[in-house]
Amino acid sequence: MAGLGACVFFACEQKEKPVKVAGYPQSKKVDSVDVYHGVEVPDPYRWLEDDMSTETTDWVKAQNEVTFAYLDNIPYREKLKARLTELFDYERVYAPSKEGAYEYYYRNNGLQNQNVLYRRKVGESGQGEVFLDPNKFKEDGTISLGGTSFTDDGSLFGYMISIGGSDWRKAMVMNVETKELVGDTLHNIKFSGMSWRGNEGFYYSSYDKPKEGSELSAKTQYHKLYYHKMGTPQSQDVLVFGGEKQPYRYIWGAVTEDDRYLVISAAQSTSGNVLFIQDLTNPKGEIITIDDNLETDEGVLHTEGERIWIQTNLDAPNQRVVETTLFDPTPSTWKNVIPETDNVLNVNTGGGYFFATYMVDAKDEVHQFDLNGKLVRKVALPGLGSVGGFGAKMDEKELYYSFTSFTIPSSIYKYDIASGKSALFEQPKIKFNPDEYETKQVFYTSKDGTKVPMFITHKKGLKLNGKNPTYLYAYGGFNISLTPSFSTSRIVWLENGGIYAQPNLRGGGEYGEKWHKAGTKMQKQNVFDDFIAAGEFLIKEGYTSSDYLAIAGGSNGGLLVGATMTQRPDLAKVAFPAVGVMDMLRYNKFTAGAGWASDYGTAEDSKEMFEYLRKYSPVHALKPGTAYPATMVTTADHDDRVVPAHSFKFAATLQEYHVGDNPVLIRIETNAGHGAGTPISKTIEQQADLYSFAWYTMGILPEFAEKEQ
Repeated sequence: MAGLGACVFFACEQKEKPVKVAGYPQSKKVDSVDVYHGVEVPDPYRWLEDDMSTETTDWVKAQNEVTFAYLDNIPYREKLKARLTELFDYERVYAPSKEGAYEYYYRNNGLQNQNVLYRRKVGESGQGEVFLDPNKFKEDGTISLGGTSFTDDGSLFGYMISIGGSDWRKAMVMNVETKELVGDTLHNIKFSGMSWRGNEGFYYSSYDKPKEGSELSAKTQYHKLYYHKMGTPQSQDVLVFGGEKQPYRYIWGAVTEDDRYLVISAAQSTSGNVLFIQDLTNPKGEIITIDDNLETDEGVLHTEGERIWIQTNLDAPNQRVVETTLFDPTPSTWKNVIPETDNVLNVNTGGGYFFATYMVDAKDEVHQFDLNGKLVRKVALPGLGSVGGFGAKMDEKELYYSFTSFTIPSSIYKYDIASGKSALFEQPKIKFNPDEYETKQVFYTSKDGTKVPMFITHKKGLKLNGKNPTYLYAYGGFNISLTPSFSTSRIVWLENGGIYAQPNLRGGGEYGEKWHKAGTKMQKQNVFDDFIAAGEFLIKEGYTSSDYLAIAGGSNGGLLVGATMTQRPDLAKVAFPAVGVMDMLRYNKFTAGAGWASDYGTAEDSKEMFEYLRKYSPVHALKPGTAYPATMVTTADHDDRVVPAHSFKFAATLQEYHVGDNPVLIRIETNAGHGAGTPISKTIEQQADLYSFAWYTMGILPEFAEKEQ
């Protein structure tokens, strides 16, 4: 074994330089040109948008052959996969919920591809019995569980399944006592839950399904809310809201806990919605408008008689809770119950109370309020981190919540609503010692002077010598907040001397709607500047250097990585753009892409918007004769949210323009989608490929491989 003195904090330099890619597959070019505001824009790889064609299928196969041939040369890749498998092999139990006479909870014995749903009688202890095992849908995990819903009395159980990672779902209903399916299977459901109205039927949403063979390229049109009555065929389902008469891209319907009201939320994009309510006890009850302002976000939290409580960011960018009545629920009647504060608010209900989670510099605090807005207590949490749950039926006496941080696996706590006392309910027994690691939060300065927070996690005693492999991960969009969370796969990176850094970029929701808007449309460059500044901070402070920095992100975060590596190809050694939105001129032409316009704008909006998008669009920002970072683009052939054509076109252009020895590859998962429901076995394979690619191209030998020498 080589001496530890030559190592970079338990990671040594490789004795041999990484191999070069022998050659990339030929990607043909076609004479395709679009015209935007009088400007011609070539699109030579347009043919890759036809994901169902034989040519594209052959291209995918050829690209994967090159990628996996390169990965197969990494000597410690299989050992890394074995270590990840060992780490994932621990029992995970999730918070239970009471449904009728049973208590239901998910459990995974360690390496099961999907969590198994168990149940036991209320009041009983022990493991109980298996109620639904999604692993039996199909052994390879290509069919996954995609949502569940119980009737109020717990007698019926509705669940949806996804095939190949698609956003399209099938819905089925089971009798909980006999475990037999009842009624018909519903098909072609998308972006929807199942909300029961008593035991008689349920509401769900969907679009008109595209013709066979065009699922990924078809643009999502108007969403429709349906009511399905049990015992009737789907063809007789009633259109409740939406379609051409009420043309919205996203519609959700939910029945309130008292079974009295149907609440309808409708939106044109991922930001902002209008809100409606219908009294189901009135046979002639009309759908009443609560708020018709598409620029704000509203949601009904609770109803009691004619009283209605709403969470809103109207006149409150950080959110507030208001009360109104069914007789006139419009904003002019709203009364503050929980006023806005300096911190972003999110509210759940349970046991007759509101549980208000405040995000304070991307860390969570929870306050318990009564329905009149009186503070009952600040909930004592196990530490600084992120919470989930704090929801239950309004007549419950206790609830469950989860707590996690970068070094603490997600643990379940039981909370007594009356006393405010928490008790540990379930904690994973994982082969990891959190005491050996530390997390700090720093604030760095972005290009325009804005202070941006970032979490940094690593082994205690880390030397700031600029040689630590660092994984910089971010998102920066759609009002989504990245808070502290534990990742089993991340352990391998940390235990081999790596640093994990997670900045909270503008475009996210960490500081409310103002923070979100500061990273959208004509201000989107702020997001990239924040990310670049994060990398520069880590380099300046000696955590790492460009030779040991990997940048990563998925979906909107894939766009982030693509834009960063094209604007600053010198910043990082490695780039991992995953399922990214890479063609900013055409993203709105596919599936649900048009709904992202509230964050991005579109090339059709104006010439100014077109020019702004074209400047940072990763596919269009690549320059011939440029040395780019070692790159592994990742996508899936059945991703019908961010269609794989984005990644295909980016990879083809990158391979055409790139010069230098750094490999620029694309890894395409087959029979998989955007990421939700990914089997654990696939997660292990993907993560092993990412980490081994990063270390190998950085010239680093991880500790477990160094011991073998």
